[in-house]
Amino acid sequence: MSHVYCPECGFQNPEASNYCSRCGALLARDTGAETMSFDVAEEGEEGDAALGGLGITGPALVVRSGGGMAGQPFRPGDGTTLIGRSPECDIFLDDVTVSRRHAEISREGDEFTIRDLGSLNGTYVNRKRIESAALEDDDEVQIGKYRLTFLRR
Repeated sequence: MSHVYCPECGFQNPEASNYCSRCGALLARDTGAETMSFDVAEEGEEGDAALGGLGITGPALVVRSGGGMAGQPFRPGDGTTLIGRSPECDIFLDDVTVSRRHAEISREGDEFTIRDLGSLNGTYVNRKRIESAALEDDDEVQIGKYRLTFLRR
């Protein structure tokens, strides 16, 4: 029996698995297609050029990995932005690792705060589980299997 290793956590999964048994990440399959990737943590002109090529400006959460949505930006609105698995959420993350009403982002002027809404898998900012945290430029947010980067640029 051969195995597939998770690109997120390195867990060894059976070959027939589509998702990691430990972290829920999509297990990559070699389809022969080329994929463009970028690192939103890059600094300097190259990093800004990569983000500029995607048309990402202003405050946004950008998906780094999870659910085949890499590179997709979500812009928090004024007031409160709800994140979850429910289609009624402002930021819809369709996966069982995300609670229906998982977290919310509150905006007051130029300040952004993320708050967990009692989710089963928790909300993480910079790899630390939080109940509530202020968001700064380039913070990593993890919700279920999704890893996102908060940008103020």
